[in-house]
Amino acid sequence: MPSGVSSPGATVLGPTAGQRAFFWLGAPVLGAGAGWLLKLLVGWVSSLPWTPFEGPLRLIKSIPPTPLTIGAVTVGVVAGLLLALVAEHYYVKVTVGADEVAVACRDSRREVARSAVAGVFHDAKHLVILGHDTGELVRQGGDLPSRERLADAFLAHGYLWLADGDPYEEDFQRWVEGHPGLSAAAHAILKARTRALEKGDAEDAEELRLELAKLGVVVREEKKRQWWRRTDRPDELDALDPA
Repeated sequence: MPSGVSSPGATVLGPTAGQRAFFWLGAPVLGAGAGWLLKLLVGWVSSLPWTPFEGPLRLIKSIPPTPLTIGAVTVGVVAGLLLALVAEHYYVKVTVGADEVAVACRDSRREVARSAVAGVFHDAKHLVILGHDTGELVRQGGDLPSRERLADAFLAHGYLWLADGDPYEEDFQRWVEGHPGLSAAAHAILKARTRALEKGDAEDAEELRLELAKLGVVVREEKKRQWWRRTDRPDELDALDPA
């Protein structure tokens, strides 16, 4: 099957109709209302004995009422539509098929063959797909479909859904520089990843997480603190896999 093409019968999960309606209809309406209220606010602020930005406010107030109202409402509607467009961009879309799982968010798309998947679970607002060596093939956060929708989709296609969460939760330990259980290369990457997390650079942090995966290290963060474990090759999940 060509890469990026959903197999027949695949389940595609993304924002619900209600979520889309809220942003594409609700946000422009709220924006229009905010624009209309802004016109009233300008008039009220301009009447005060002292106001900041007196020059710009005087300029806005000089616009005839009808064009001002139309302009304010139009700007509000456009702002609402832009917000909806941004929300659509940040939704996580998950396609679950019999042979492949695809996870797309913003400009990235990751595809994982069914044969590589040992188990799937939902962990603190993340979708996690485990490989047979216990490594995390995918750890995707963001605006995900609900846990229930994800579970139903994966179970329907015969994947092992881990309802109790991460089976290797107890293996994680907090990263401390110099820990003897990690190589110098892993420590260097974790140190760089700490800086990325502190700067809020999610893209760099994700790239470094993938570099750690190549070294057999699984990492996650809680309040910018990093926790890690090593991968190995247990057979518990493979024994439970219904495929």
